[in-house]
Amino acid sequence: MTGRRWTTAAVTAAATLAALLVPTAADAAAAPMAPGVGTMASARPCTTYWIARQRVAVRRPEGPVATMSSPVHHHLRTGERVRSCIVAVARTDSGPAYRACGGEGHLWRIVPGGQVPQSCLRRA
Repeated sequence: MTGRRWTTAAVTAAATLAALLVPTAADAAAAPMAPGVGTMASARPCTTYWIARQRVAVRRPEGPVATMSSPVHHHLRTGERVRSCIVAVARTDSGPAYRACGGEGHLWRIVPGGQVPQSCLRRA
């Protein structure tokens, strides 16, 4: 009989301890979050500017990454400033993905309206 009481006491103690240590869903929802954790407002806006080296086509890709045969959305004029913080990487079996603006490469900058070869842009 003492063995049975010990088991019951152990179960009761474990349940009490779990109730104290593990927060419920209501407690977790009411708890204040640390600033900048888990909120979209903490994301910083894109502030990286690039300048077009020469007149270049902004291409709308049909897939995740543009190609030199992707349809042209519009053109950037020489010296035009665009904001870009994201790069699309074109994977090829061999050789560069593009040859443009006197260079070659596989990185496409994502700009408003589409994608531009990175060799056609310089950092502002």
